[in-house]
Amino acid sequence: MNVVALIEKEGWLAADLVRAALDLGVELSVVRWADLAASLGPSGETVTADGVVISDADVVLLRTMRVPTFEQVFFRMDALHRLEAMGTTVVNAPSCVEICVDKYRALAMVRAAAVATPETFVCQCYDAALRAFESLGGDVVVKPMFGSQGFGVARITDRVMAQRAFAQLERMGQIAYVQQYVGDGEELRLLMLGDALVAAVRKSPDAWPRNAARGTRMTAADVAADVVAAARTAAHACGAEIAGVDVVVTAKGSPCVLEVNAMPGWRTLAKACDMDVTRRVLEHLGRVKAGCRVER
Repeated sequence: MNVVALIEKEGWLAADLVRAALDLGVELSVVRWADLAASLGPSGETVTADGVVISDADVVLLRTMRVPTFEQVFFRMDALHRLEAMGTTVVNAPSCVEICVDKYRALAMVRAAAVATPETFVCQCYDAALRAFESLGGDVVVKPMFGSQGFGVARITDRVMAQRAFAQLERMGQIAYVQQYVGDGEELRLLMLGDALVAAVRKSPDAWPRNAARGTRMTAADVAADVVAAARTAAHACGAEIAGVDVVVTAKGSPCVLEVNAMPGWRTLAKACDMDVTRRVLEHLGRVKAGCRVER
């Protein structure tokens, strides 16, 4: 199997992918998003990066993409869609990435699959956002609609703070994504590969927002069958082969899905669970290439 991994920059992940690929006998190339290029010429259509012909790969693995401009976003997604059109397997599929990067769209699809989610309002103006704050009981989480790793997330319980936050969002022309705070229940991150739960961690309650990138401590967790089922359904709803699903187990003991991440990091999770997650991901790519995929 010939795999190309698209990454943001060299580091732990690139080295670990190379290590796991050598263990498995997988041919692997690691290339940067910034080097992605496409050509339409006499010999046909190709997608390349730093001399690697990505369109010749069996599978392309997508990792975190931090993009400074809309032109780069559109070109990179165009290139991924063209790779699929040329018969290259992309994991996760570009359609899945487009869903999951948009918190509103992803949560709507999860909710449509009959999975519990927090009550959420998405709006464009100050007045609507303030009404949402009040209707949700004055205890909300405000997030960037397009964002990751917990940055820009705030819990707001004070009306004056809510007024300031929503006024600032309106001045900046940004969307107000206002979500019900679902309580201080157990918060989990589940890593799903296809139908299977690979690993789960419990996020420490002593920090908020609870995200590995913000220093949250994580420990291995055993999770109930209904939590796994909720995460599996949420991942399927978004068309994800690889998914990091954030779930809160409420005071009533029921799972509530917060987000589905289509490019989840797993370094902290692998350490907490003492597991070679990178190897398992590459093994799953082989199953995907063989046709063992989730339905989208």
